[in-house]
Amino acid sequence: MYPILTGMKRKTNRIYISIILIIIVLGGISGYFYYRLIYPGFAIKEPVSVYIGKEKDYDALLSDLETVANIKDLAFFKKIASHTHYKDHMRTGRYVITPSMSYPDAIKMFRNGQQTPVKIMFNNVRLKTDFAEKVGSQLMFDTESLLEKINDPTLCESFGFDTITIVNMFIPNTYEMYWNISATKFLERMKKEYDRFWTPERLEKAKAIPLTPVQVAVLASIVEEETAKKSDYSMVAGLYINRLRKKMLLQADPTVKFAVGDFSLRRILYAHLNVDSPYNTYKYPGLPPGPIRFPSISGIDAVLNYTRHNYLYMTAKEDLSGETNFAVTHVEHIRNAKKYQAALNRYNIR
Repeated sequence: MYPILTGMKRKTNRIYISIILIIIVLGGISGYFYYRLIYPGFAIKEPVSVYIGKEKDYDALLSDLETVANIKDLAFFKKIASHTHYKDHMRTGRYVITPSMSYPDAIKMFRNGQQTPVKIMFNNVRLKTDFAEKVGSQLMFDTESLLEKINDPTLCESFGFDTITIVNMFIPNTYEMYWNISATKFLERMKKEYDRFWTPERLEKAKAIPLTPVQVAVLASIVEEETAKKSDYSMVAGLYINRLRKKMLLQADPTVKFAVGDFSLRRILYAHLNVDSPYNTYKYPGLPPGPIRFPSISGIDAVLNYTRHNYLYMTAKEDLSGETNFAVTHVEHIRNAKKYQAALNRYNIR
């Protein structure tokens, strides 16, 4: 009897041991997979960005995860993505992968569209085509779609501008927005920023000159092209305002360059002055119909806070330093102009 009980006890122990071993193995497997689920899945030292475009190309995303985010186990990521049916729920946007991010966290971010905004910048822009290219290179929509909209008379009118003055709506600055914003929503955002920029204080200063906000921006664009020194902006603005008040031709060389279509001109010749264009302020009185560049905040504020003086004339200094000689009388201006022309001849600048 005792040998039988002993044998049964041994058999039972073996079963218990087997069960325990199975539990340990299963626990180890579960622990391993749990570890892989929560452990960082990307071999990166700093956050990186991946983009999902309007095509929602799953293979392109996988490629970016390999080349940009340096994913550790693409096959395991694909298994989790398949299990969660992520491929059928892709959302466009810019997504930031961090060094501590796990695969489930990344998929959750992609699936829920938890984007990180981008900072959009545009400065030193002259033409609408340049602007569309600069913005289009930073957002999901393409250059052509934005250019088409800012050349649409009806759309421009809905924002309070025409196809020439629409550029005034874009105040050069840094803006934070989502990468997948539509071109239309982008324009709506820019209109809000424009309205926010034109505070009651700025509007009152414009009215006192008196100029409309659009006219202020047009004059600011001329001022910025006239001098490279920001410290001279308010002086140059004051000069042009003096001429406007006296109903004198502005005779601004940068407007002639714009009319000719060549901003690289170092010397304005009589042939240039005869070009028949509403932007030629040597031929047509007042301000041109639109800005000759996208005016900056500093340029606009320089016009609004122009320096009060009696100057009516200016020319670049003969030392070619980029500074300006201002004059009250035409006689004094001619004297300054001859010095500058002599310097151009001396250095053979044509």
